[in-house]
Amino acid sequence: MTDILTHVEAGVMTITLNRLDRKNSITAAMYGAMADALATAEADASIRVAVFQGHETIFSAGNDIGDFLNKPPQGMESPVFRFLRGIATFTKPLLAAVCGPAVGVGTTMLFHCDLVYAGDNAAFSMPFVNLGLCPEAASSLLVPQMLGYHRAAEALLLGEPFMAEAALEVGLVNRVVPPTEANNVAQGIARKLAAKPLSSLIETKRLMKKGQTQLVMQQMADEGQSFGRMLGEPAAKEAFGAFMEKRKPDFSKV
Repeated sequence: MTDILTHVEAGVMTITLNRLDRKNSITAAMYGAMADALATAEADASIRVAVFQGHETIFSAGNDIGDFLNKPPQGMESPVFRFLRGIATFTKPLLAAVCGPAVGVGTTMLFHCDLVYAGDNAAFSMPFVNLGLCPEAASSLLVPQMLGYHRAAEALLLGEPFMAEAALEVGLVNRVVPPTEANNVAQGIARKLAAKPLSSLIETKRLMKKGQTQLVMQQMADEGQSFGRMLGEPAAKEAFGAFMEKRKPDFSKV
């Protein structure tokens, strides 16, 4: 799996999206590789922190549409749901360095990270409605919690990008830096965390998230049911057909 690279050093596992020729769009195999990496990091006591990163020009264009249509998720044990459960239940510090576009799951996964560092070229978007679908990764719960309802409605109903400074203002990212520095900044913070007592990191994170994990998992399950149903409905078929045919979708009859 060269599309997902993993590297462990000084107690930090770095998970790199490495499919630049396809804008780091994520396939089922990539979801599986990331889920496996998180499971390894969770189980290995020598790994104390995990970091997601992309390239300085792009974090992720979201799902690979062709792969997604050919291999739609089949139940909660599919690679994408294993990955979503992995980020939602990861007990150790989870960081991300984000530069350039972060589309769909490229944004929603960040709501499960503890610390996020963004390049000043980062652009976050959750265009599920524009694809005839609904939010995933418990974003319908977590986005209103962080952004407030009206900003969440703007982000989720319109699906338009918001930039790094706006993400900083609402608390989605911790710091905005030049794109060439984002990965190094996240690595520096990760190593600082890795030098701290692991038991204290885990317990502090558990207490901060206490009472929320069950809600998140239930919301993911509810979203997953709706997402799967809507995937076969006319709006999604029109949206995906338009995408593949490189035309503007027409939702006037759906």
